[in-house]
Order: sequence, then C-alpha cells, then structure tokens
Amino acid sequence: MLLSYFFHIFANWKLQTTDIMANKRTLKHRIKIICGELFAETVAASLYGTHHQQGNCESLLFSIVKTQENYLNRVGHPEPGMPAAKYYKDLKEKFNTEVEEIISQLSNF
Repeated sequence: MLLSYFFHIFANWKLQTTDIMANKRTLKHRIKIICGELFAETVAASLYGTHHQQGNCESLLFSIVKTQENYLNRVGHPEPGMPAAKYYKDLKEKFNTEVEEIISQLSNF
C-alpha cells in the first residue's frame, strides 16, 4: 500500500535534530514536503476507506494543515532570548513527534 511507501519517504526526509540547519528556507521546504506527503497519503486513505473513516480523515487533514502552518510560522519567528541552536533543535524534535503521531493515526485506517 501507499503507507509503506510513505514510511520510506518519511525516513529519508525526517528533520534531523543533529544536522546543522543550513538556513530557514531549507527547513521550511522540508516541513512543506513532509506535510504535503502526509496530506496526500491521508487523501488516498479517505478515497479507499469506508464512509466511517472519512470523518476521521477530514479531522486528520485539518490537523496536518494546522501543523504545517504552526511550524512554518515558528521557523520564521524564533523565541527572543533563546539561543537559536537550542530553539531550532527543539522545534525539529517537536515537529518529528507530531508527524509520528499523525502517521500512527493514519496507520489505523
């Protein structure tokens, strides 16, 4: 199924907490790609799922869009007074955690 393909994509595109961030543009690009892949996978699951699952898919799609919006805004506006390296490391860890939660919800369909 497509889900196994997505897990392969996520493993390659996962935001690495140990990598040194090249720039904000690269980080935003990776967030958009990961959320786009999640969105596409959720739409595919809703098309092939039962009517009961479509309500869950809609809430999951909303969650993906809000996650992307939240993290793109957070990349552009770091917290004042916090060291940049620490801020972006924490941001990447929290993003990866949220993505893993979305994937676990998606795998339940």
